[in-house]
Amino acid sequence: MHAWQATIPQRIAAHCRALHRNPGNATHAPQPTHRNPRQVILRHSFEPPDNARLAHLCGSLDAHLRRIEQAFDVSISRRHEFFRIEGPKAPAELGMALLQALYEQALQPISEEQLQLALAQARAQPPVPRARRAAADGDASDVPPATPPPTALHTATDTAPNDISLRTRRADVTGRTPNQLTYLRNILAHDVTFGIGPAGTGKTFLAVACAVDALERSAVQRIVLTRPAVEAGERLGFLPGDLAQKVDPYLRPLYDALHDLMGADKMARAIEKGTLEVAPLAFMRGRTLNHAFVILDEAQNTTAEQMKMFLTRIGFGTRVVVTGDVSQIDLPRGTESGLIEAERVLRRVRGIATTRFTSVDVLRHPLVARIVEAYDAARTVVV
Repeated sequence: MHAWQATIPQRIAAHCRALHRNPGNATHAPQPTHRNPRQVILRHSFEPPDNARLAHLCGSLDAHLRRIEQAFDVSISRRHEFFRIEGPKAPAELGMALLQALYEQALQPISEEQLQLALAQARAQPPVPRARRAAADGDASDVPPATPPPTALHTATDTAPNDISLRTRRADVTGRTPNQLTYLRNILAHDVTFGIGPAGTGKTFLAVACAVDALERSAVQRIVLTRPAVEAGERLGFLPGDLAQKVDPYLRPLYDALHDLMGADKMARAIEKGTLEVAPLAFMRGRTLNHAFVILDEAQNTTAEQMKMFLTRIGFGTRVVVTGDVSQIDLPRGTESGLIEAERVLRRVRGIATTRFTSVDVLRHPLVARIVEAYDAARTVVV
């Protein structure tokens, strides 16, 4: 599965380039038919036809095609191996490139998770430069003058191949979108990294994966996971049990990620040996954390005082990742989030990096990305 996911972005990019190099009447190339300046029709035939691959590509009752239609706001129809996509030019071309990339990988059935990851990677593809579009259309008047190549920093951040390998129980843990890859590079290159964005973008999971990887490689001596014990908009009242049982519900998401990346037995042994600690944020005061990988999750629910307290726990050989979603703050009304203040105050401090995620990076059910976009749009209107 790891190789399958790793090749999809390269295949999509290659097919997008081919679309612009050969937009004409080649037998097997997509053929645009302009009805108006905004709409195109692309046609493609998969030859030689392979019924098994076509079935895997389309999914049960063409469910995969309907998912791609929703993702790119296009219309897809097919008859046997002949496919037709109609819609705005850029989304239609991207949808056709995705179909071609998936077809090449469709020796086995394509799961919903694989399709969702491929859609996220396709949406994250950079747009084709105007010069390339103009050259493909035969119009040299729109080609801008040559520009110098990007700097080394830009190249490393935006165009470097996905060569990040994390040593965890799962072999397929890697960045699926450009923002996720930037996030991983920031974690590996900075002592403190902030990951800010909506739910489902992999902020916590990738941070825990980096922590497990660092422990496996003996880069750190222990992992410390923490989050504020704040109820999500409701009063739970008295919770029975000892202290560990009281705070366990708040820390359950971190346990879930650890269970997935380490396995139950290994996680239990690490907790028993003290190399893995999961604790509420209130327990961090007064401590100095040396040679540790520390993750503060749900940081949007910290106060300014708590955030300063946490960030000053850093000792020698320690790496810190702070994650949060500033659109889901559960603090009392009028209390500023420590995450928002920290991002503003520490923006220019050396050794600290911030990665901002968007709905494009959401890798849960595709409806989650649309929900995030709707709430963001409503919040923008209100503001």
